Amino acid sequence: MNPLGVPIGFAGGTDLTTIAEVRAEATYAAEAGFDSFWVSQIFGVDPIVALAAIADDCQQFSEVGTSVVPIYGRHPLALAAQALTAQSALDGRLTLGIGPSHAVVIESFFGESYDRPFSYTREFIEALNPLLRGEAASINGEELTTHGMLNISADPVPILLAAMGPKMLELAGAHTAGTSLGGAVGPKTIANHIAPTINQAAADAGKPSPRIKGFPLFAVTDEPEVARAAAIEGGAGYASLPAYRAMLDREGVENGGELAFFGSMDEVAEGFQTYIDAGATELRIAVLAHDDATEQRSRDAIAEWIAS
Repeated sequence: MNPLGVPIGFAGGTDLTTIAEVRAEATYAAEAGFDSFWVSQIFGVDPIVALAAIADDCQQFSEVGTSVVPIYGRHPLALAAQALTAQSALDGRLTLGIGPSHAVVIESFFGESYDRPFSYTREFIEALNPLLRGEAASINGEELTTHGMLNISADPVPILLAAMGPKMLELAGAHTAGTSLGGAVGPKTIANHIAPTINQAAADAGKPSPRIKGFPLFAVTDEPEVARAAAIEGGAGYASLPAYRAMLDREGVENGGELAFFGSMDEVAEGFQTYIDAGATELRIAVLAHDDATEQRSRDAIAEWIAS
């Protein structure tokens, strides 16, 4: 176990373009000693397909997962079939991180309505949960209709919901294994909003304590201000998304780059600890470097730290 005493996964990122790149990132994460490996989706590889494709290369991980795939543009039966097929290849280690994404993506790129993302997500999960357990789903919702079951022999697939608003957190606590947070959610927000809301929802539903997966970004560098300036510049687009904007406002920062940890490995580790102290039950981390040398230095440093 790493020095924090909680599971720490490595985030492969959203810009992986080939299975070879996914395999290379998974190989690094395994050799560095991470507990799990996560792939996200925007316009790069499909994470579920990619993780199934590298199943033989990630035997060291206790878990692999998506964090996250958007539920718009998919149907629960199709997503469940994909996830269960991948689960068969991954010997039961797949966790499915899902989320409704953002209006700018769903409306501009998919051409779908984003008028009722909470209702859509609630009905999607209502259909998806039984399917991922190998059971039939029968849902006549206002947003979705799902009838049927799948004949795929695989272990059940747990769900983590990308949840930030109160209703989404309540949905995650009551009907999923927990939440996988984005980089706009800092420790103050976890302590004062995320953890209390999702934990109460799980307790009210008689469910076990939910997973809260924090997502701190970092770089080990002698130029922390340079690194932070680059991070702030790169995070401007994310800060304009309404869901992220609300979380940054709760945290009291203007830009997600202000939440990243830059400095020595000891300073970075102290930053990670603030997420655990705030109520995160686990972390997935990613390097946020302003140049290739800092990227490599950070990867080497985190591997040495985990080994310690």
